[in-house]
Amino acid sequence: MFFIDDQGHKIAVPLIQIHDRLRWRAPIHVDDFTFVRSLTKHTVKITIPSPTIVYTAAGDHISKAAYPDRDRLRADVVDAYHKELPALAGAGCRYVQLDEVPIALYCDPKRLEPTSRQGTDPRKMLFEVFPKLINDALAGRPASLHVGMHLCRGNNQSGWISEGGYDPVAEMLFNQIHVDSYFLEYDTARAGTFEPLRFVPKNKTVVLGIVSSKLPQLESKDELKRRIDEAAKYIDLDQLALSPQCGFASTAPGNKLTPEQQRAKLRLIVEVAREVWG
Repeated sequence: MFFIDDQGHKIAVPLIQIHDRLRWRAPIHVDDFTFVRSLTKHTVKITIPSPTIVYTAAGDHISKAAYPDRDRLRADVVDAYHKELPALAGAGCRYVQLDEVPIALYCDPKRLEPTSRQGTDPRKMLFEVFPKLINDALAGRPASLHVGMHLCRGNNQSGWISEGGYDPVAEMLFNQIHVDSYFLEYDTARAGTFEPLRFVPKNKTVVLGIVSSKLPQLESKDELKRRIDEAAKYIDLDQLALSPQCGFASTAPGNKLTPEQQRAKLRLIVEVAREVWG
C-alpha cells in the first residue's frame, strides 16, 4: 500500500507491528490535551486513532505468542479505550475525534470483493466486526464527551491511499456507529457525491471537508458555497459545518503547504462559515 500524490509519487505506508500484549498503563493523550487547552479559551478537540486501526493495521505483523487469535486483541483494544476516554474526560476534555481509516478504505468497491487473505470476509469485517468494535470501545463513555469520526483516505506529504465515494458504507456508517458527528473528506472527485448524506439521521452532524489540506491552491468562496448548497439537498443545512478535508500535518513531514497557505485556508473557512451559518 502506498501514499500517492497528484504527481504520481509513491510513499510506502508504514505498518504497525505487535510483539506483546497491549496494555493501557497511563493516560496517553491527556498531556497533549492539557497543553493545547492552556493556549486557548475555545473548545479543544483531541484526535485519537479509531479502534479499527489497531485491530486491522498490523495485518500479518502480530505475534502469535501474544495474540493466538484476534478475540484477545479485540478485548485489549476495547479495554484501552474504556480507560483512555474517562481519563480524557476527567482532565476536562469534552471533544474527541476518532480517525477512521479502514472503513474509508472500503469505500472503494474493489476492496469488498471476496478475498482469502488472512481468511477474512471483507463484508463481514466492514458491516459486522468494525461497527461492533467501535461501539464496544465507546460503550459507557462519559456523557460529557462528544465523539466525532473522521473518515480518512490517507494524508502524508500531500499523498493519499484510497478513493471511492461513501455509497458502499453510508447506511452502516451513519446509523450503526454510535458517534455524534462525522468529518468527511470531500476535497476531490475521489470522494464521490453528496448523495450518501441522505442516510444521516437528524440527531447527527456532518463537517464537510471541502477545503484541501493537501494542495496549496486557495479555494474560492463561491465554489465552497455552491458545494455546501449541493450537500444541503440531501441533509439539512443546520446539520452541516465546514473544515479542511484532513489535517495539515497528519504525519511529521506534514503536507506541501507553507504556514501562510495554511492560515489563508483557515481564514477562508471561518469567513465562509460566518457568511453561510451566521
